[in-house]
Amino acid sequence: MSPSSSPVPPPSRIPIESLLSGPSGSTSPKDLQETELSAEERALAQAHDAAAQAAVEQAQAEIEIDNGSDTTSDSASDAGYETDSMYSASTSISSSVRDFAFENGRRYHKFREGSYNFPNDPSEQDREDMKHAMMVNLLGGQLHFAPLGEHPGNVLDMGTGTGIWAIEMGDRYPSANILGVDLSPIQPNWVPPNVRFMVDDVESPWLKPPNYYDYIHSRHTVMAIRDWPLLMKRALEHLKPGGWMEMQEIHHHPYCHDGSMPPDHPVAQYWVLIHDALANLGVNFNATLLLENMMREAGFVNVSTRIFHVPIGTWPKNKVLKLVGLYWRTVLMDGLQPIALGPLTRGLKWSKEQVEVWLIEVRKAYMDAWVHSHMPLHIICGQKPDDGDGPPQATN
Repeated sequence: MSPSSSPVPPPSRIPIESLLSGPSGSTSPKDLQETELSAEERALAQAHDAAAQAAVEQAQAEIEIDNGSDTTSDSASDAGYETDSMYSASTSISSSVRDFAFENGRRYHKFREGSYNFPNDPSEQDREDMKHAMMVNLLGGQLHFAPLGEHPGNVLDMGTGTGIWAIEMGDRYPSANILGVDLSPIQPNWVPPNVRFMVDDVESPWLKPPNYYDYIHSRHTVMAIRDWPLLMKRALEHLKPGGWMEMQEIHHHPYCHDGSMPPDHPVAQYWVLIHDALANLGVNFNATLLLENMMREAGFVNVSTRIFHVPIGTWPKNKVLKLVGLYWRTVLMDGLQPIALGPLTRGLKWSKEQVEVWLIEVRKAYMDAWVHSHMPLHIICGQKPDDGDGPPQATN
């Protein structure tokens, strides 16, 4: 059984073409009208659009299962999925923060070393960008759900990673000023003129003055933040009255609508161990489930949560969700070692060899096509009160 959420209006409808080509090369409905398409092409475009809209709706309810995929192993035969297999402190970016630490053959950030328990090497950056592709498809092309209007103003992206979300926001809102902050200097040099990046720790005192930002965004940061209440108070202090904070966080625990994953399944056990290891390192991996109440307690108003179910694997019948599931399972399988290595060797004192041997069984278990599992994505939005009588400022 999956977590539930209060009813919310569905997101606006965006054609599938914009999901596949991206902001810089997307095809708008107007473009389609101005282009001479054959009847077959128009029918295909309409089918893709309908599938994308159905995917958004199903992901917030219960995903329809493709019963034809229930085999002993998962090697999808649908057209377009032939490759699916199991082997598939504030500072500018100076030379000092571009140094990296190496541990167990993986590269980690050097600035505030040890604050983040996962690597930042090129393979991990590719995995982060695939997460973004998964999110774009799952959410119908939306980058945010907070009501920002046409000119968002000053935007902060906490834990920006490769910077791909900040870059797309910069393209979509040319008048906005986007700042992406991360512990690792792994962002590209060529970015839109309204986007810049800074190496910083968002859990340290912020440089910008109070009432500066119009919108603060975070995504996939639940495994990094140690003190969420303080972070939210600090965000509230630095938002302008009426500004919005939005968190897009996945609860990394597999759920099933049909009970097809038993508690002793290797994938379920994997995430239990990761949770225990991170708890020993001071990180609450279940914080996603607490963020809505934390936001209210910090003083935000108009707080709301909507939940999308992210399928693991190609078991959904809907083609868009099948692709989302392929992306997400690939992200999780490619991340087996980088997700486990730091927490288990640091938090549970396993050896690297113990981790590698154990992951063999987990890797095989991810291909169990009879398991129809998903992970809930929580999108939590909250607004700073507009009356100027907000709660006390965050302490440094």
